[in-house]
Amino acid sequence: MKRTTMLVSALMFGAMSTSAMAQVPDAQVNRLGGDLTPIGAEKAGEGNIPAWTGGLQTVPGNVTYKPGDHLQDPFASDPIKYTITAGNAAQYDAVLTDGYKAMFKAYPNFKMNVFQTRRSCAYPDNIYAATKNNAKVGVLNGGGSGVGEAIMGFPFPIPNNANEIIWNHTLRYRSFKTVRQFAAAPVTRGGDFTLQIVQDEAILDWSNPAHKRAEDLNNTSIYYIANTIAPAREAGNVILVLEALNATLNGGRQAWQYSPGTRRVRRAPNISYDNPGTNSDGLSTSDSFDGYNGALDRYDWQVIDKAPRIIAANDYKAVLSKYKDFVTPLHLNQDLIRYEEHRTWNFEARLKANTRHVYARRVYHNDEDAWQIASAELYDGRGQLWRVQELQQVQRYNVPLCGSSTEVVYDMQAGRYLTLAMQNEEPPVNYFADELDASRYTPNSIRQLGVR
Repeated sequence: MKRTTMLVSALMFGAMSTSAMAQVPDAQVNRLGGDLTPIGAEKAGEGNIPAWTGGLQTVPGNVTYKPGDHLQDPFASDPIKYTITAGNAAQYDAVLTDGYKAMFKAYPNFKMNVFQTRRSCAYPDNIYAATKNNAKVGVLNGGGSGVGEAIMGFPFPIPNNANEIIWNHTLRYRSFKTVRQFAAAPVTRGGDFTLQIVQDEAILDWSNPAHKRAEDLNNTSIYYIANTIAPAREAGNVILVLEALNATLNGGRQAWQYSPGTRRVRRAPNISYDNPGTNSDGLSTSDSFDGYNGALDRYDWQVIDKAPRIIAANDYKAVLSKYKDFVTPLHLNQDLIRYEEHRTWNFEARLKANTRHVYARRVYHNDEDAWQIASAELYDGRGQLWRVQELQQVQRYNVPLCGSSTEVVYDMQAGRYLTLAMQNEEPPVNYFADELDASRYTPNSIRQLGVR
């Protein structure tokens, strides 16, 4: 696969230390809003990928929307361009990830309906301004495990290395204060599942307009609470996470868990790294939620290339479907998922010597228009492909921001899968939850939330 021109940045600076990395030159910064989008993607088209012309920064005129509604599909009339199946997958080898290639081999009925590429991603103007300033001032600290000086927006819109790319994903704009209800479902080979309903809320303090630089955050980038409300046997389990901006300081991530069985709040050091993820039935790890949300210190991170890949994008139809239609045996209902060809940053994480993790190698595909992980391949200690991740995304033109919707983890060895963050039949996400206050995010608060 050919490398695209933006990989020049990674090649120019890839040999530099990840400790207090120098900012990009002014000539590169000035490309933002020029030949690059305001967050660092290439504006120009390439093959089946059109030029970026601004995305959907406001509600499009062809949908009906009022606050509190589920987002309607502005591309509902787009026809399928082509369908990839096990029989013709070889024709699309250059744009298919290794994970999708494995899905075609494992599940002969698996298919991907590919549509016209719609570069719909867009963000508020203040995020664009902050991102341009970040390019001038942002640095990596702690050997690549922390971010300094930058704030709001995307910290490294013109990345020097893979560490900066994963930080763009971790700190991407998701609004400032959000409240959400979502469903998760570990699915058996036969397609049976029990929905687990979770109410979560977050203050993404990185996006707090009151802060001037990363150092204002006191090493806490996200305040997060998740409360499981169904089924009855799981209800009342609550977790609290204070996410560290630099995992090498103050013990890194802090987490607590309230269990209604014990009626106690306990420290939860297991909510990190490769411990089984909450509500995952052992099909995923804590640091795999949201594609990747863990500390970077156990891996060596390396850019592979930036090139076109097929990803799940503008998946409004999937979000608007019913769970009974969406969650099917072996894999999600592929008739409901929209795929498009996008340029992605492709990079890998290899486990360092003398460290441990159940995944010895992780390969990620990060959409250049959103700085969001779109898919990943996770390998076990033998080097065998173990799990395939897919993160579907939609442009939330009501905010605006380009955000993930359903996450799915296919366990290729168990023949099962886990679907997370489904919002299909849940209330719309509130991206403007101004009532949230950081003083709420304490162990005592989650005790009060738990079912007794």
